[in-house]
Amino acid sequence: MANLDRLTLATAPDSWGVWFPSDPKQVSWKQYLDEIAQAGYLWTELGPSGFLPQDPARLRDELDARGLRVCGGTIFAGLHRGSEALDEAIEKCSKESRLLTALGARHLVLLPEQYTDMHSGAALQPGELDAEQWKNLVTGYDRLGKYLAEEFGVELVFHPHADTHVDTQDRVERFLTDTDPQYVNLCLDTGHISYCFGDNLAIIEKFGERIRYVHLKQVDPAVRERVRAEKLSMAEAVPLGVMVEPPYGEPDMPPLLDALARLDTDLFTVVEQDLYPVEPHIPLPIGARTAGYFRACGLGPVRRWPY
Repeated sequence: MANLDRLTLATAPDSWGVWFPSDPKQVSWKQYLDEIAQAGYLWTELGPSGFLPQDPARLRDELDARGLRVCGGTIFAGLHRGSEALDEAIEKCSKESRLLTALGARHLVLLPEQYTDMHSGAALQPGELDAEQWKNLVTGYDRLGKYLAEEFGVELVFHPHADTHVDTQDRVERFLTDTDPQYVNLCLDTGHISYCFGDNLAIIEKFGERIRYVHLKQVDPAVRERVRAEKLSMAEAVPLGVMVEPPYGEPDMPPLLDALARLDTDLFTVVEQDLYPVEPHIPLPIGARTAGYFRACGLGPVRRWPY
């Protein structure tokens, strides 16, 4: 196996069942920060904008008290809808970038807008884009990435996602081909690629220079097959357990980590396991086991006790 020293382990609120800034079915931000520290993590994403405290000084104090640091943030954007959507994205991303940079982070993960409702799974818009909408999408990301780089020194990393217009491997490759690598690069989410029956190793081989950030996630192939057979939405698939903790799903992690290490570049590798909705006592043991698994694979750093 290649040396994994340039891959930095992190986690995200998603792994604690957090999909929304506020929701009665989610853990509190205090429980999240307390428990990721207990599980051994040193790095975290911000999660949905507004979930963690938005005042940089307060958030820095909360992180410092637990020995934590921020690696990135996430924003959804429907740039296929045109100039108004781009203006909205610039406003949201500017707010998030100010918080990120105040905390020493520089990666902003952009997710395309889902065409299904995140609560019910109901279809909200067509699943296909026409030529004009695709042009809006790719040119919008180029403009947004340029703005974030020039205004904040923040790097836009695009996150393909199930139930969006950039989900399958073909669409991911088309998106990368049609966008400017100076301003738009890839957050490789291994679970979403596998959920859509893509090949993570092939993407790493073909577009390795575009991979600047990673979400480590695994899919249960049996549940995935049910999702396909019954034409279920992502919101319906997650409660069925379509995302699982390693090593119980796909893709196989050791060869994937080896391929990422061979890129010989610094990467945050952020553990994610979609769990919404989840009972509040469930995420911590899963998160701790997952940290232990990746530490055994050679990823770090993790907290050593006592601290």
